[in-house]
Amino acid sequence: MSAEARRPVVIIGAGPVGVTAALLLARHGVRSLLLERHRDIYPLPRAVVADDEICRILQSVGIHEEFAALSRPAPGLRLLDPRRRLITEFPRSLQGHHGFAQTNMFDQPELERLLRGALARRPECELWGGVEAVSVTQPADGTAPVRVAFRRDGSDEEEHLWADAVLGCDGAGSLTREAIGAVWEDLHFEESWRVIDVRTSRRVNSWEGAEQICCATRPATYMRVGEDRYRWEFRLDDDERLDGAEGRERLRELVAPWVDLPSDGPEGADFEVIRQAQYTFRARLADRWRQGRVFLLGDAAHLTPPFVGQGLCAGLRDAYNLTWKLARVLRQGAHDGLLDTYEHERKPHARHLIRVAVAVGWAMTGGQGRGAAFRRAVVGTACRIPGVTAAVSRDLSPALTAGPLVRRRPRPVGRALAGTFCPQPWIRHDGGPVRLDDVLGNSFAVLTAVPPTARMTAVATALGTPPIHVDDLGDDGTLAAWLAGGRSDAALLRPDRVVLDTVPTGTGDFTGTAAWAPLLHTGRRTPGARAVPSPRSSTP
Repeated sequence: MSAEARRPVVIIGAGPVGVTAALLLARHGVRSLLLERHRDIYPLPRAVVADDEICRILQSVGIHEEFAALSRPAPGLRLLDPRRRLITEFPRSLQGHHGFAQTNMFDQPELERLLRGALARRPECELWGGVEAVSVTQPADGTAPVRVAFRRDGSDEEEHLWADAVLGCDGAGSLTREAIGAVWEDLHFEESWRVIDVRTSRRVNSWEGAEQICCATRPATYMRVGEDRYRWEFRLDDDERLDGAEGRERLRELVAPWVDLPSDGPEGADFEVIRQAQYTFRARLADRWRQGRVFLLGDAAHLTPPFVGQGLCAGLRDAYNLTWKLARVLRQGAHDGLLDTYEHERKPHARHLIRVAVAVGWAMTGGQGRGAAFRRAVVGTACRIPGVTAAVSRDLSPALTAGPLVRRRPRPVGRALAGTFCPQPWIRHDGGPVRLDDVLGNSFAVLTAVPPTARMTAVATALGTPPIHVDDLGDDGTLAAWLAGGRSDAALLRPDRVVLDTVPTGTGDFTGTAAWAPLLHTGRRTPGARAVPSPRSSTP
C-alpha cells in the first residue's frame, strides 16, 4: 500500500458537518480527505437556525465573525392558536451561555461557502468533488486501516484508498450507516410538510422571531430568516399543489395571515418563491454510531423534526465531540477506548432533543382530534407557570451523560458542572477584550477559583496546560460565579469546553482521575494553550 493511498481520516460527505469535522481535525494537526459526490455547494436553502453553542463551534474553526455578518439574531419562538393569539413565548437571549445570541437565522448555502473558504485555507484538508463513495469495509476485528472504494464523476472505474478512520457525514441515506450494519430506531413521528422559502420586499405582519401556529387541521411555522428572506412551513397533503393559477391562489391564502398579496397571485418582483419542497419530517436514531474506526455523524446518525431548530446543530455537535478524541488517538497514542465515549455521550443528547422536537410537533402542531386539543391546552397552561418558559429556553441542550469523561459526584451540592459547558465571557488579553476560547485554544484547561494546589498543577501539567486562576482572566465575574454555583474550587475543561471533572470546594483534588486518566494517557506532550496571564502561586 503506497503512502499516497492511505490517509489519516477520510470524510464521506462535504456538507456543513463533514467540512466542520475536517476543520476541527486540522486544528489538532490531523490531515483529512473529503469525498463529495456533488461538485459544488447545493444552492438552495435548507437549515436556517443555529444556536449559541453552534456559534461557539464556528468560532473554533475561525468563521464566527463572518457568520455573524450574514446571520440574524432572533428573539425566540412564539406558540400561537389558530387565530394567531399568543399561547406562550420562549424568549432567547442575545448573549447566551456560549457568548453569542441563543438563536441565529441564516441561509445554509452562505454558511457552506464560509466553511468551504476556511477549508481552502487549511493545508491539512483536501476536498475531492464529483467523487462518490461506493463501499466502506474494514477488518473483522474493527482495526485500521479502513478501505473506501469510490468512483469519479463520469467514470465507471472503481478506485480505492485506505484510512485510519472514516467519518460518515453522508446524510439520511448514508452508505456508511449501511456499511457498519446500523439500522434506524423509529421514535414515532412522521408527517409530510411543505417548506416555502420566499424573498419579499412587502410588509410582513409578525415579530422578529419564529411562530408556530398550533392547529389540529392546518399547523404552520413562520420565521424571518434575513433582511428580506422568510420561511413558511405548512402541513399539506402530497397532492396539494402550490403552482399554477389554482396553486398560486392557495399559496396566497396560506400566507395571508402574515402578508397581504394581490388576488391575481403571489408571484411577482416583490414576492419571489425561491424554493418550495415537500419534506417528510421523521424522528429516527441509528442503533449504533461506531464500528471500529468507522463513525456516523449528522443525519447519518439521527433525524429530527425541525420544530426546535436542532437538526444541523446536532450534527455539528457530533463533529465537535468526536474530532478532539480521534485526534488524540491518531496523533498522541491515546487509548482506543476514548472513542467509545463519542456514542455514549452524543446518542442520549441527540435522543433528548429529538424527543423535545417530537413533543412540540405532537402537542402543538402535530396530532389531530380531541387528544391534540387537550395536549395544546395542557402545554399552554404549563407555560403560564412562572419560570417554565425561561427554564425551557435555557435548558434546551442538556448535560452530557455521566461516563469516563464526565465525572459526576455521587451526591452533588449545588449545580453539577460535569458534562456541562463552561461559559464563555469576554476576558482581557494582551490589553484588549477577547473571547475566552480564543485564549484557551484547542487544549485542555484547568480553571481555578483558588490558588492551585500541587495536585491541580500536576493534572494540568500532565495535560499540557498551566492552571489558570479565573481572577487573572479579567472577566466580569462570570467564571468565579459559575464555579461557586457548582461548589467547585476548580474545573477541568476538555478541548470541546465540556467540564470533565471538578475539585469540590475545600478538597484540593479532582474526584475521578482514576477513571479518565488511562483513556487520555499519552507519552507525547499535548500542545499547550496560548499564553495567558501567570497563575497565582501554587500551594500544597
